[in-house]
Amino acid sequence: MDQHVSLTIFKRVTESAASIRSVLPESLQNPKVAIVCGSGLGGLADTIESEPKHEIPYSAIPNWPQSTVVGHAGKLVFGVIGPKKVPVMLLVGRAHFYEGHTMDLVTFATRVCKIIGVETMLVTNAAGGLNQDYSVGDIMCLNDHLNMPGMVGNNALIGPNIDEFGVRFPPLSDAYDLDLRRRAHRAWKKLGLDKTKRRMHEGVYAFLSGPTYETRAECRMLVRLGADVVGMSTVPEIVIARHAGMRVLAFSLVTNCAVMEPVARGDAPEIQAMSKAELDEYLSKGKAHHEEVLEAGREAAKDMQALVKQILTDLHED
Repeated sequence: MDQHVSLTIFKRVTESAASIRSVLPESLQNPKVAIVCGSGLGGLADTIESEPKHEIPYSAIPNWPQSTVVGHAGKLVFGVIGPKKVPVMLLVGRAHFYEGHTMDLVTFATRVCKIIGVETMLVTNAAGGLNQDYSVGDIMCLNDHLNMPGMVGNNALIGPNIDEFGVRFPPLSDAYDLDLRRRAHRAWKKLGLDKTKRRMHEGVYAFLSGPTYETRAECRMLVRLGADVVGMSTVPEIVIARHAGMRVLAFSLVTNCAVMEPVARGDAPEIQAMSKAELDEYLSKGKAHHEEVLEAGREAAKDMQALVKQILTDLHED
C-alpha cells in the first residue's frame, strides 16, 4: 500500500461516514458505542429500544464491503440502549479476510466508527473452544490474542501509516480494556448468570485466516502457544480500533469444542475391521459445522444480550 492508497482509504472512510450521517435522525447522530455482532449473534440488535431506531443496509453505504456469510444480515442499526438511553451503533455482520477482502476492507467499518465518533468498541464472535475447561455455550472475555496472519505479513496496519487515525507503532499490550473487563464480570454476577450452567471465562483468542476449520495438529499447536479459543475474525478490528484510540471489549461465544486427539493411524488395530462408513463416522467425531455455530448463537443470544445491555447501562451510570 503506497501513500496514495492510504489517503484514498481515508477519503473512502470519510465518504461512508458522511453518507451514514446524512440519513440519521438528529437523536442518533453521535453514538459513543459500537457493537459488532458475530456469527449467530445478530440478535444483539434486539438489545436496543424500538424507538428511536434507524437501519441502514450495507448495500446502501458507499464503499462499504459486503458480507457473504450466512448468519450475517449485513446492516447498521442505530438506536439507544438501557434506562440511560445510551446511543449505540450495531454492525450486524462483518467482512472477513477469508472472503477475499483486503485487510483495509476487513477493518473499513471500524475506521468509519471512529470518524462517526465512537469511543468504545464492543466486539463479539463465534469461536472454537481449545481450552478443555470450556464448554459449548460458554462465553470468553478476551484479554489477549494471537494474530497468526499478522505474524506472517497480513497485519491490518501494513503499509504507510494513516496519521489521521493513529501513530505508526501502536502498542497492543493494553489492547483489551481492563476497566471494561472488570465491568463485564460484575455485570455477569449482577444478572445472576454466574448461577447458571453457562460460564464466562477470560482468555486468549487465536486469529486464523480461515475459511477452513483447524486441523487437529493446528489445534494442539495453538494450545501450546497459549490460546483458549480460535476464530476467523475480530483481531484485525481490534488492531485498528486500538490504533485509532478506541477502548475495546470483546467476547467469544464458544460454539464447538476443537478436536485435539491425533488422527487415527491407518495401521491402528482398532480400525482394521471397520467398514468405510464406520471409518467415516470414526473420523468425523467432533468435526465443526457452521450450522452448529449458528445454533449455539441462538441458544446464548438472550444471555449475551442481557450482558451487553447491563455493561453499557453500568458504564454510563458512572
